[in-house]
Parts: sequence; structure tokens; C-alpha cells
Amino acid sequence: MGTRIYCFDTSALIQPWNSYYSPDICPQYWEVLEKLAAKGVVFCTQEVKREIQKQDDPLHAWVRERPFLFREITEQVQANLKKVLRTHRELVDDKKERSMADAWVVAHAMAEKAVVVTKEGFAPRRIKIPDVCQAYGIGCIDDVAFVREIRLKMSARLTET
Repeated sequence: MGTRIYCFDTSALIQPWNSYYSPDICPQYWEVLEKLAAKGVVFCTQEVKREIQKQDDPLHAWVRERPFLFREITEQVQANLKKVLRTHRELVDDKKERSMADAWVVAHAMAEKAVVVTKEGFAPRRIKIPDVCQAYGIGCIDDVAFVREIRLKMSARLTET
């Protein structure tokens, strides 16, 4: 594994948690994320934490027990946020209070020279995280590409009932 750092968007935690990497079928994925977060290779923003905390569910409990997963806001992050909002205001939907963390994810990735991990894709007539990352030359991948990049191999076995 190289020296790349990864900044996870909310969607890159919620969607895998609730489906294909659910901890009851793929606990290794979450164990690896935890280890990489402890080493500083994987991180999330405080805004991602706030979005996850809106639901009192097992993912909320998981992140609450891992404060080292979240990075603090620095002056550089704040400067980057202003820049992102100035050039891509449509990234955040204030009226519906959606995508509130998106600009923070990009701003943190800029400050840390990190690759953004998100489930968002390019969308016609809407500005999404990949659009802003592309505009600023920030790497942007989904969680499956992340698994491949870090060369994670998970094994399956039948459990007896």
C-alpha cells in the first residue's frame, strides 16, 4: 500500500454499512477501516460525523467509539471551504439541508492531499463531490476502488447454524 490518505464521505460509510459490507456479513472491512484510521490513513470530517449522528443506529455507535476516525477543522480547511463554496456553491443544498458535509470533505481532502472516497457519481444538471474534486485535481474514488487500491482481500466462509 502506498502513502495515500483517504477522506471518506458519509455515503461511503452508510451505503456499505447498510448493504454489501454490513458488519454482520463482512466485519473484516470495518476492522481494516478502524486500523487504517488509527494509523491516519483513513479519516472523516466532523461534518460527516454530524451526518451519521442524525440516526441513532449501529453505525452511529460504531463511529462514536472511534473518535480517532475524525479530523479537526484547521485554518487551511476553513480557507479551502471558502474557496470551494465560492466556486461550487451548488454542492450544498441549504434549503433541504442535504450534502452539508460534501464541501467539508473536499476542503479536508485538499488540506490533507487526500483521495476522496464517496458513493456519489457525476450527475447531469447537479454538482456533486466528483465534479468538485475533478475541478481541483483531487483524486475521487468509490469504496470498491478503495478496497482494490489498498489491496484488501476478504474471505468468506459458511457458518453452521
